[in-house]
Amino acid sequence: MKSALLVTDVQAKVFDTNPRPFEADEVVKRINHVATLARAAGVPVFLIQHEVPGYLDHESEGWQLQKDLVVKDTDILVRKTTGDSFLRTDLEEKLKSLDITNLVICGYASEFCIDNTTRRATGLGYTVQLVSDAHTTHDKKHLSAQKIREHHNLTLSMGPTITTVQSEDINIEG
Repeated sequence: MKSALLVTDVQAKVFDTNPRPFEADEVVKRINHVATLARAAGVPVFLIQHEVPGYLDHESEGWQLQKDLVVKDTDILVRKTTGDSFLRTDLEEKLKSLDITNLVICGYASEFCIDNTTRRATGLGYTVQLVSDAHTTHDKKHLSAQKIREHHNLTLSMGPTITTVQSEDINIEG
């Protein structure tokens, strides 16, 4: 099983403006930990950036990756315009070219981009390890960000090809 790490939407405007996402600093640290393990194992790291005209304009200051996210020259950048990292992007083509069959997923937003990307990945035949403490969102009127993350960890892990794992327990192999 050949793996890749997908880091979704860890961008300046999302992480560095108030209010900040739940455990924003801790989540970035956990993502950096997982990415360090991935790179050491020769696992490709994909950094996915969302674009929304008038909010996250391509190449704008807010569109840039969050300042504390460790980025390496070997990382693969993917631009997207929907909550699904596969829809109208070259992500699947890049994964197939590397013979990837397993995805490790983390980032932002638990109930949108993380959920959509995870579900789409399994529909495309990938197995998924969702890093349960390395995805986040903002509080909503109806539910706290912490509860949203807990809910998605539970519901997504009910799929037969999705497992949840804490960042400190992750085992990434190329």
